[in-house]
Amino acid sequence: MKKFILLSSVIFLFSCSKKESGFSQTISDSTKIIESLNLERTKINERIRLKNNKNIFEDLSGQHSLKFSSDESIIDGKVNFEKTGRDLYTISGNGKSGQNTLKIEGSIKRVSAKHLNFEGKITQKINGKNFTRNKKTTFLDEGKGNYWRLQDKINGAGFVEYIDIYF
Repeated sequence: MKKFILLSSVIFLFSCSKKESGFSQTISDSTKIIESLNLERTKINERIRLKNNKNIFEDLSGQHSLKFSSDESIIDGKVNFEKTGRDLYTISGNGKSGQNTLKIEGSIKRVSAKHLNFEGKITQKINGKNFTRNKKTTFLDEGKGNYWRLQDKINGAGFVEYIDIYF
């Protein structure tokens, strides 16, 4: 009986060690497969990210001319478009003519070939009078020239003035 117990314990020890070796090999293979899948997913996600950042419309990045005109004054300046996303830009610029100034800061999203949605701040000082626009508005290509014109054309005094960004 003692021989039988001794023999069965030796068999049991050898059989357990073999199973552990095979089990660790299976884990190692599974880890390699998972790592391979994760690498492929990362590549696919990167391609999707690049396609999602690609503009639908022409890229506007860079410097553009800025023009303010009213019955009282004309101001020329520059505005810089910096791309932050898909057809989305941060803009900043200014213009000056004598004591008259115009400053524009905010973000623009191009929603069509003719429309730019603006959210930010437009500050102007014309003949000593300050006026600030803070609401969301649109610049529109009206087909009259190579520019987008601010559609909020009425100033605080009730007069028409034009702010144009040239393309």
